[in-house]
Amino acid sequence: MQHDLVATIVEQWRVERPDLDPAPVGIVGRLSRLSRYVTDDLVAVYRRFGLTEGEFDILATLRRTGRPFELSPGALREATMVTKGAVSKRLDALERKGLALRAASADDGRGRVVRLTDAGLALIDEAMVAHLENEARMVAALPEHDRAELERILALWARHYETERAPGGFR
Repeated sequence: MQHDLVATIVEQWRVERPDLDPAPVGIVGRLSRLSRYVTDDLVAVYRRFGLTEGEFDILATLRRTGRPFELSPGALREATMVTKGAVSKRLDALERKGLALRAASADDGRGRVVRLTDAGLALIDEAMVAHLENEARMVAALPEHDRAELERILALWARHYETERAPGGFR
């Protein structure tokens, strides 16, 4: 394995505190560093389309649900794993941009839904192509078999947290 900053940190802890096992730093430290790089690369694409990370998330969630591209605010909150306030703030911004709207539910006149506008649908369809190209570029450094194994491992780790934190979910 190539020597990197995290390897140096682990070695330093082994010297300074031989009574501790710093091995988890090799995983968590690299994951933390990678998360920052990945976020920067993702946000750069969202910005090209005039979106924030949260706005992209809302539009993509509505788009992937299929026609009529709408969800209740509660279902949207669950799908995006953010607070009610965060969803509301993102929806305010998307409405100002003409990309989504809040409307009365056709199924329940008292209920509300969030729906993509035609402009929102066109934008997310275009942005999604760029987003997936960006993600493919980001993982291209890994051989295909390593990508599959990493996905399996990350899914296992995520299920641990999702199970541990249920039913409250994401914090």
